[in-house]
Amino acid sequence: MEKFKTFTGVVALMDRPNVDTDAIIPKQFLKSIKRTGFGPNLFDEWRYLDHGEPGQDNSRRPLNPDFVLNQERYQGAQILLARENFGCGSSREHAPWALEDYGFRVIIAPSFADIFFNNCFKNGLLPIVLEEGLVDGLFREVEATPGYALTVDLDAQIIRRLDGSEISFDVDEFRKYCLLNGLDDIGMTLQHADDIRAYEARRKQEAPWLFQ
Repeated sequence: MEKFKTFTGVVALMDRPNVDTDAIIPKQFLKSIKRTGFGPNLFDEWRYLDHGEPGQDNSRRPLNPDFVLNQERYQGAQILLARENFGCGSSREHAPWALEDYGFRVIIAPSFADIFFNNCFKNGLLPIVLEEGLVDGLFREVEATPGYALTVDLDAQIIRRLDGSEISFDVDEFRKYCLLNGLDDIGMTLQHADDIRAYEARRKQEAPWLFQ
């Protein structure tokens, strides 16, 4: 998993409450478990005017000109500003895979569905919960300024606006440590690889019949 570093990124708006995981990545794309390649199908049913299926050449599909991610001002966005209960619905881990593969590193919303929230941390995304009034203010600023960008400093737990003002946010210390160090569950386990090998060697001597 890539280490989370302080960065400044363009903000895209998702001005809909209760965006569910089937909207984030529709069910027909769940056949793959590669964790990559889902970016072109992020928000597929809203992003394109036709029905998408795995293996299609997305470059030939008709785009919905009214969908936010198809607008020129939001190209290259790394921060998604959303409304309440983002990521509700089924628990598919493909949803954060698609968001990360598209290029998003941070999602800011007043609230998230619990399972989606947890899955984000495990896949290198930082979900930030802010009070609804602050989110409303950021929506107004982004709408008024094409190319609006925020700086996100996870180590300091600070979001810095264009005018230099700062918004602090809370994050669990363990999850923060994992993101800053690029550690998913497997990475955390491999930190103890020497201990695991020593245990396996000891068990082979203590109970050799288990390894026959």
